[in-house]
Amino acid sequence: MWSELLNQLLRGDIKALARSISLVENEQPGYEDMLRSLPVSVAKIIGITGPPGAGKSTLVDSLISLLVNSGKRVAVLCVDPSSPFNLGALLGDRIRMSDWYTHPNVFIRSLATRGSMGGLHPKIIEITDLLKAFQFDHIIVETVGVGQSEIEIAGLADVTVVVVVPEAGDEVQTMKAGLMEIADIFVVNKSDRPDADTFVRNLRLMLAPSFGKHYNEVPVVKTVASQKEGVEELLSIILNQLQKSHLTDKTFWLLAEKAFYLIEQKRMADISKVDLKKEIESVYQKGNFNLYKFIADKY
Repeated sequence: MWSELLNQLLRGDIKALARSISLVENEQPGYEDMLRSLPVSVAKIIGITGPPGAGKSTLVDSLISLLVNSGKRVAVLCVDPSSPFNLGALLGDRIRMSDWYTHPNVFIRSLATRGSMGGLHPKIIEITDLLKAFQFDHIIVETVGVGQSEIEIAGLADVTVVVVVPEAGDEVQTMKAGLMEIADIFVVNKSDRPDADTFVRNLRLMLAPSFGKHYNEVPVVKTVASQKEGVEELLSIILNQLQKSHLTDKTFWLLAEKAFYLIEQKRMADISKVDLKKEIESVYQKGNFNLYKFIADKY
């Protein structure tokens, strides 16, 4: 019964939390009633995003260490890309965080995107709300890092950290404006590499014309996550920004984004990609297949 499961979760039963996430992920009976019964929570979400190879997982590992050593309880959601063919996770690179899987004050869950166009898990909002109800001190969401999809994290996180590396010079030059806008903090990781200082200067110059006044509000932090260098400064900035966050127009835009996403998911619930594939296959065999006509005829 979902009500008993919720009570166990609220009492701090970590196994009940894991079962609740599975209940929501698999849309088992009662999951919507459980979500509607969740208490109000003020827990904040830290979003970590950026291109593949930037060292996000190593950075998160270092942040967990600092938070746990200060007596905090931490939840981490790692969103991995899925195969478009079977919707299973493609990456299993969470070995960097393996030390924390059995730690009593750390909860780590890997989620596949399951074909979600935005790059996040389709039930990410609901799962983070379950973590909030469990009353973790900090919730970290590390996203898949596949370009434009990273922007979706802005609708979920209270503070968004964008991680890049010095070699990403060309990439940053062509970086989408949306990704530049979502960053509350930029991290230049692996900053012990050549030309890191030049890269930081160029990044600041790029931010200046884009943001005007906002430019001064976007810190750029140099880190070497593998050596834990600069991570304390980064955590201090993150915590400071979380403390400063209060109700603004942006707060309600983000809630509207979440509401829009949930409504969209609900209205698309009866559409199956597997069934779509079968129908397309059948129509395609008849020849002269037109995707737009197929959609117009069906919907």
